Amino acid sequence: MKTVSENTVDVVLIGGGVMSATLGTLIKQVQPDWSIEIFESRTRVATESTNAWNNAGTGHAALCELNYMPEGADGSLSAAKAIDINEQFQLSRQWWSALVQQGILGEPSSFINPTPHMTFVRGEANVDYLRRRYEILKQEPLFADMEFSDDPEQIAEWAPLLVDRRAKDEVFAATRSESGTDVDFGAVTRQLFDHLVAEGAKLNLGNQVKKLKRRADGSWDVVVRNLSGYGKRILNAKFVFVGAGGGALSLLQSSGIPEIRGFGGFPISGKFLKCDNPEVVALHRAKVYGKAAVGAPPMSVPHLDTRIVDGKESLLFGPYAGFSPNFLKKGSWWDLPGSVRLHNLGPMLKVGLTEFSLEKYLLGEVLASREKQMNTLREYMPTARTSDWEMITAGQRVQVMKNDPKKGGILQFGTEVITGAEGSIAGLLGASPGASTAVYAMLGVLEKCFPEQYEARWKHRFKEQVPALGEGLNGDPEAAAASLAQTAEVLGLTPAAASKPTEVAVGA
Repeated sequence: MKTVSENTVDVVLIGGGVMSATLGTLIKQVQPDWSIEIFESRTRVATESTNAWNNAGTGHAALCELNYMPEGADGSLSAAKAIDINEQFQLSRQWWSALVQQGILGEPSSFINPTPHMTFVRGEANVDYLRRRYEILKQEPLFADMEFSDDPEQIAEWAPLLVDRRAKDEVFAATRSESGTDVDFGAVTRQLFDHLVAEGAKLNLGNQVKKLKRRADGSWDVVVRNLSGYGKRILNAKFVFVGAGGGALSLLQSSGIPEIRGFGGFPISGKFLKCDNPEVVALHRAKVYGKAAVGAPPMSVPHLDTRIVDGKESLLFGPYAGFSPNFLKKGSWWDLPGSVRLHNLGPMLKVGLTEFSLEKYLLGEVLASREKQMNTLREYMPTARTSDWEMITAGQRVQVMKNDPKKGGILQFGTEVITGAEGSIAGLLGASPGASTAVYAMLGVLEKCFPEQYEARWKHRFKEQVPALGEGLNGDPEAAAASLAQTAEVLGLTPAAASKPTEVAVGA
């Protein structure tokens, strides 16, 4: 196989997802003279975790996701995490708004649409929890539009399919926020990469980065294999970002940076039920989240979602979990065993010996019949007909396993940014909230890896586009209201009225 060596470029982005697209665009905005090359192993960008059908497109803002405001052992509730997640998403909204005004992103409805976010729970204990959660959040400026109801008729007006044919004596409640959105992160990513290429960045599709090796001068040799069989290429880069989804762990391990020691990955595959029947789709316009089953990971919280992809509305329910040793949807069965190292073996074994509830949950999901899967949907939509729904394979999420001084090893739900080698390399591990907080995460990478440039020149430029950067919004009601109104106007996010059926029957 022929090996070709080329000159040094300023930045190499590994992975054709929303993180690389966001980081590359941010860099081009402050350093248009820097050369950028992107490597994606597939023949198109945004085909793994960023793909529209591989995620719920929620625009995570903690408006409906209960796992961002868990109940403490003593019954206490704290809004801190929910506020933090919402603040991070507001940075994305502000940045996207600026890009629309600059013509970098196209018609807003091509990637973001107003879609109310709801939470729906059943049973007296859960209703009590949801009511207390609402009483706390409604006082926070970023959650000011949240409504609560335990009235079946009101909930039926918000989301008819949740109530139709439900038993009259069932106790349930819901919250609703009209400021919620549905985001097609695949569309965002494709538009950002189109702009980057137009600005001189080079996008290499069908090229897989196999290894990263640091030179004595601090730069990186990036070893790339062309999957069409045209040989191997070694490119030298001053800065490398590994945004390769499930493939990030092995590449960061190959780099040898000490910061990756102790990290492992646990892959969880996901599936969704999808409905394209226009008569059913027309009856539901919301993203409705429930409570996760006991032992289920936070990323498996059930939700019944409106999805708008390529201008077409569908309904999505799930996710249904499964197990595969692949770290990517198009990965290898060797991914999981090949990621084991002496430094992460202990934490991985510890997680395996302590996460019994998760293992039981995954086994149950793998063995679940089609009827059991539909019955799970009917807990949220009693009228669901099997013939209206098809099962689609979503993608692979690799949950972070890491060393913990007290427990030996823990399974971490969320995202983890790894930076090392004096700021010359960074990578992203983990899953949710992921894409929704891409702007926050990538600004953090730039601040950590280029501290001098960031403080001296870049931060001012970024704040012109993202006014809430470093300031936050929730502590200032007027600023929060103004930002939500301004981004809603630019992005076309006027509240979406929920469709209603001609008749909703409460009770079987």
